[in-house]
Amino acid sequence: MEKTCKIILVDDHSLFRNGLRGLLAAHPGYEVVGEAASGEEFLTMLPALAADVAFMDIAMPGMAGDEATVQALGLQPDLKIITLSMYGEEVYYTRMMTAGAKGFLLKDSDFSEVIEAIDTVSAGGSYICHELLRAAHRQTAHAAACAIAARRRRRVVVARAGDSGHGLPGAVEPGDRR
Repeated sequence: MEKTCKIILVDDHSLFRNGLRGLLAAHPGYEVVGEAASGEEFLTMLPALAADVAFMDIAMPGMAGDEATVQALGLQPDLKIITLSMYGEEVYYTRMMTAGAKGFLLKDSDFSEVIEAIDTVSAGGSYICHELLRAAHRQTAHAAACAIAARRRRRVVVARAGDSGHGLPGAVEPGDRR
């Protein structure tokens, strides 16, 4: 028999917690064992629960998700925390991953990603939602294109100045057709 993954939901919006609990209840192998509306409430209930995974919001009244994550992992180092947030900016991702979260999902992610994230972090991996990975890829591609364009401009400037560019990395040498 397959082990049931025990989950805690930590979010200050009860409607969101109820919806996620209902979706998880419809999938065998996942059980919501606790819910909290704040980081403080979560930390109070955590020692009594044998949870495998916690979904953690970032912005909640009182203790923020990153601080709750740090404290929770101090109590239960094997707990896998997945951030579930409306905020996809890099600063939020960095805060939560630095705090020890193993996953990051946006609240508008497909439910299939929720299941994929649970399974991935439960197996010891890390998970970042597809939308954030696409955004990071676009940023990386844009930065690479800017670097290539700057390098080309630098070569043209060196070539126009009549300098052979000796000793300059990437400089145009006479007869060079880069």
